[in-house]
Amino acid sequence: MTGERAEDWNAVVLGGGDPGDAFAAAHQVDVKPLIEVGGKPMGLWVLQALRDSGRVGRVAYVGPLTPAMDDLVDVRVTDRGTLLANLEAGVAALRGPGSAAPKRVMVVTADIPMLSGDQVRSVLDTAPEAGLVYPIVEKSACEAAYPGVKRTYGRLKDGTFTGGNLFLLDPALIHQFLPRLRSVLAARKQPIKLAGIVGPGILLKLVVGQLRLSELEARVSRILGVQARALITPHAAVGTDIDKEGDLALAERELGGPQA
Repeated sequence: MTGERAEDWNAVVLGGGDPGDAFAAAHQVDVKPLIEVGGKPMGLWVLQALRDSGRVGRVAYVGPLTPAMDDLVDVRVTDRGTLLANLEAGVAALRGPGSAAPKRVMVVTADIPMLSGDQVRSVLDTAPEAGLVYPIVEKSACEAAYPGVKRTYGRLKDGTFTGGNLFLLDPALIHQFLPRLRSVLAARKQPIKLAGIVGPGILLKLVVGQLRLSELEARVSRILGVQARALITPHAAVGTDIDKEGDLALAERELGGPQA
């Protein structure tokens, strides 16, 4: 996916959420992406980063919007209640009746306000050719950018990483991999069933930190039926979502808002 032309991508921004989310309720908003940081809703920061990148054409936003956010959105999509349903609805909304062949799609959550346009452009311009691309960030990069940040990491033979809060896909393949992805997610709390899907050998190597990234890519590609690749990105903001008050204080410091 290197060498893309300007605006050769579309985007789906996932800005929905549980109306009963205590974090959102504490800030007197309906969903987390509407929590303000640096004087603006988190979702607005993400939308501005997409526009500032110069690489994104049309944007579909799933979830509630403020008027300022609405000005940056091409297609508004009602929250369907689950991540995969929202993903599918967002991609379908971008396609639209009578539209040209769909551009490739960046899917991004609306709770990573420290994301910048330069970082979006970097991810898109360095992504490998694949049906699915998932950016990951090394632990050392996260800790260097945001000392003391607490993230969930996975240890591979190649290093220790946290997952990004965005991924890239070929929309023509979505109906090929979504049913398989639903099956994996449905089995995530059933260890025996999950082991049958992923493979016990792969799970064991993952647990003990001996799984190579290339092996993980190959297994995920086989499970989903499309070529899947990881992209190691140096941009810690890609893997730093805002889930709690400590995260919000970090974002306020980085974005120049009032500190908690």
